[in-house]
Amino acid sequence: MKPRDLALALIVLVAWGVNFVVVKVGVTHVPPLLLGALRFMLAAFPALLFVPRPDLPFKFYLAYGLTASVGQFAFLFTAVQLGMPTGLASLVLQSQAFFTLVLAAFFLKEHWGAHQLGGLALAGGGLALIGSAHGAHMPLLGFGLTLAAALSWASSNIITRVISARGPINQLGLVVWGSLVPPIPFLLMSAWFEGPEVMVAALKAFDWEAMAALAYLAGVATLFGYSVWTRLLTRYPANQVAPFSLLVPVVGLTTGWVVYNEALQPVHFAGAALLMLGLAVNLWGGRWLARWRNT
Repeated sequence: MKPRDLALALIVLVAWGVNFVVVKVGVTHVPPLLLGALRFMLAAFPALLFVPRPDLPFKFYLAYGLTASVGQFAFLFTAVQLGMPTGLASLVLQSQAFFTLVLAAFFLKEHWGAHQLGGLALAGGGLALIGSAHGAHMPLLGFGLTLAAALSWASSNIITRVISARGPINQLGLVVWGSLVPPIPFLLMSAWFEGPEVMVAALKAFDWEAMAALAYLAGVATLFGYSVWTRLLTRYPANQVAPFSLLVPVVGLTTGWVVYNEALQPVHFAGAALLMLGLAVNLWGGRWLARWRNT
């Protein structure tokens, strides 16, 4: 990976790590599904007035919007509202790297290496440990919803790779115009599950904290973050880009501890260590094996 792309990836992943604390601020002011609708409304408008629409069939916008946006954040926002700690959410969400690995092998015929299988096994053990520690400090439903969010993110990675195979695209344009898809599903789900009265009350009570959280989610996490992430996925194989999310839980766990005093239990530390070791093996294991064979 080129140094400039590497630097952009690191900046994005730090921004995404902080994002989990921002999500918790947002869902304390606005119901999660309504927050999702507002996030992508702000991401689409007024940016679409200035960003050209990539020449793609509607089905790609629909698939991208339903996976990268609706699926991922409906599950994630709800998980955080239900009590999923922000630091653990940032960690568990990175299982998207391994969902991406599996989906890429099935749909894109990208081959697995021995180090990727080893990393997958380590990460699976880590997730099992984290899931076994559910309770008052981590609801099992919140854990399951975060895994569903990770699967949605991984699905969007595959869709991005399919789109990139058609030729060069404007990555920011894909994110902006793809943001037109989520608001309607989010609003319908909000009206059904959260209720019109709750939606109206939240909008009436909208304050500067909610606005700041929404601006970060739309501007930094969505427009900047996903345009760069999409750029990387169009330039490099999915199984090379996805593991860079290793940095997100480091930032997420740190900010969760600093801002909300979220403390991990020993089993969480053990699971986190296994998951992050699995991510590291997936990212660098090929080089380690090559050096070991040459010694």
